[in-house]
Amino acid sequence: MPESLKPADAAQLAEAVAWAAAEGRTLEVVGAGSKRRLGRPVAAEYRLELSALSGVSLYEPEELVLSAGAATPLGEIEGLLAQHRQQLAFEPADYGRLLGGPAEAQTLGGVLAANVSGSRRIKAGAARDHFLGFKAVSGRGEAIKSGGRVVKNVTGYDLSKLMAGSHGTLAVLAEVTVKVLPAPEKLRTVLVYAQSDDDGIAVLARAAGSPHEVSGLAHLRAETAMRSSVDYVSGTASSVTAIRVEGPGPSVEHRCAALKAMFGGAATVEELHGRRSAAFWREVTDVAGLLPAAGGLLWKLSLTPSEAPRISRTIREALGGEAFYDWAGGLVWLWLPERTADAGHAVVRGAVAGHGHATLLRAPEAVRARVPVFQPEAPGQAALATRIKQSFDPLGILNPGRMHEGR
Repeated sequence: MPESLKPADAAQLAEAVAWAAAEGRTLEVVGAGSKRRLGRPVAAEYRLELSALSGVSLYEPEELVLSAGAATPLGEIEGLLAQHRQQLAFEPADYGRLLGGPAEAQTLGGVLAANVSGSRRIKAGAARDHFLGFKAVSGRGEAIKSGGRVVKNVTGYDLSKLMAGSHGTLAVLAEVTVKVLPAPEKLRTVLVYAQSDDDGIAVLARAAGSPHEVSGLAHLRAETAMRSSVDYVSGTASSVTAIRVEGPGPSVEHRCAALKAMFGGAATVEELHGRRSAAFWREVTDVAGLLPAAGGLLWKLSLTPSEAPRISRTIREALGGEAFYDWAGGLVWLWLPERTADAGHAVVRGAVAGHGHATLLRAPEAVRARVPVFQPEAPGQAALATRIKQSFDPLGILNPGRMHEGR
């Protein structure tokens, strides 16, 4: 078990990283630890625990901006926003259960460092699009700051977008600033039943191209839908294609009626209201409850939506497993039995080639150590990523090997 360093504030954080850089000691950066099983295993000499860097330092509801310590629990942030009928519009997913840990344990900094975004990404964008600024410490032990409290504050390169998705390999976040938005007045979901994968994705494409401003587009095969806690989804013994609509009450009612008329002529349709809709989209975003509970491997495929059903079929015919679709088919969650050798990465990446990329989100540590977890980079991309890593962390002391072997 590596020894822990627990800085009490940003100044001590800078001292700890500067000491590690001077001594050539490697650090595993940990907030609440909810994502330690995400990515390749980190073999570091010290664990840098950020739990003390917590608490909201600024919240201006009228300006739609919030700043907080990187280790602030996400639940604390969402509770505060709810008091003002606001939200993190990118709908951060909670992968706690998915990765074998507790739910509701993640931090705001961890969500941003992993760029974790939910079903509303098709409308609101990813976590990185709501990341306004940060204070951090580079692998050199230098305090750095980027961005600020307004959206249009960037001169030159937006470093917040670079930090989002870097998984703590470039710098240690101490404080982050995010954009918040009003929560919708009403939420409803139109369900279209008994569609094949191809027809379901076609329905979602039509809904996405309609003028009805949808905010969630998912397709669940029958075996996946039956695991839902929502009776209108699990009780039909068929596939379910779901279209979410949010906003002012009269507008939501009008748009739902129009969508039901659009698809009801050739299929059975139903409508979920607020509570059931919220529960359903929480399941889709968090994934864990919709896939087999008994272990297994999990791939996250980002694909050309029109190719998603074919690619999913190709992989499942070769390896077995289950899949469901989010982001109108642009995101496929693929569960494979753990007996699959080397996580089936050759089959998965071969099927995905030319149409997107694949991330091995869940697998035993030994598998994640020998199989590329993130999409292998083209030579030019790898060279650029290496130069960026060397600029921020030239000694490679921060989360070494978390994303790619050797850096």
